[in-house]
Amino acid sequence: MYHGIINVYKEAGYTSHDVVARLRGICKQKKIGHTGTLDPDAVGVLPVCLGNGTKLCDLLADRTKEYIAVLRLGIVTDTQDMSGMVLSRNNAEVDQEQVKQVIASFQGEQQQIPPMYSALKVNGKKLYELAREGKEIERKPRPVTVYEIEVIKETHPEYTIRVNCSKGTYIRTLCHDIGQRLGCGGAMASLSRTRVGEFKIDQAYTLDQLQSLAEKGQLSQVVIPVEKMFENIPGVYVKEGSFKALKNGNQLKSGELQLKESAAGSDLDIIKDGQEVRVYDHRGIFYGIYSYRRQYRLFSPVKLFIPEM
Repeated sequence: MYHGIINVYKEAGYTSHDVVARLRGICKQKKIGHTGTLDPDAVGVLPVCLGNGTKLCDLLADRTKEYIAVLRLGIVTDTQDMSGMVLSRNNAEVDQEQVKQVIASFQGEQQQIPPMYSALKVNGKKLYELAREGKEIERKPRPVTVYEIEVIKETHPEYTIRVNCSKGTYIRTLCHDIGQRLGCGGAMASLSRTRVGEFKIDQAYTLDQLQSLAEKGQLSQVVIPVEKMFENIPGVYVKEGSFKALKNGNQLKSGELQLKESAAGSDLDIIKDGQEVRVYDHRGIFYGIYSYRRQYRLFSPVKLFIPEM
């Protein structure tokens, strides 16, 4: 079984669920999960977690994301993109400098109303299922943050924008809202997700490429180890005599550990109270994330990735 993350390039026409289903066949394992939906017509980065790496799904879904989108002014659709039913067409008689100013005004914290055509659930039913039944319900605005937004190409009435934003931001809705503020309407014409956290589009693999690697027995070469997601925190080894406590997911005493970076076992006093560490067994196998409680000189488990032997 594979354990870790694969940076998948989702092609147009696939749902995120389709990607997972095909990967189950490629990897020949059931334990696979994606880190956040991407519209079927959209392309780009979709990190997929394998094996005990599925415990990372929520964590990776929280990462910031970057998109390249094409906004088409003068049109409004029920889905807020060009795949939907056209509700109105308008002359996009707006000054291009005004367009850029309005787009820039969407940078920062804001409240966004999720679109009806989305996978959000209300009373156990997905919004897009209700929308397909011709129903529209009230949706509460949700806080989102647009860290950066800029126009990178303009061929009026289409504008290509780059957006760096928080989780939960709907780019379709952003395009719709820009059009509403300009008074001419707007819809998303295309979308590419270029980054999710540290996962970038130029390092992503298509499903066909992954299939080919699997057939050659080389798929493991592109599976990113779980521990790589925590490179920014210190690593510690558990001494051989305390292996059983580690294997059972128990708390660990400071005397049972030594810093991973030091063969001689430097003083753990450099670890601050409440600080998280990567924990490895005496053989160097990664077991999980622990948090240090200085008052008791104990390390307590935060998230375990105990290897399946």
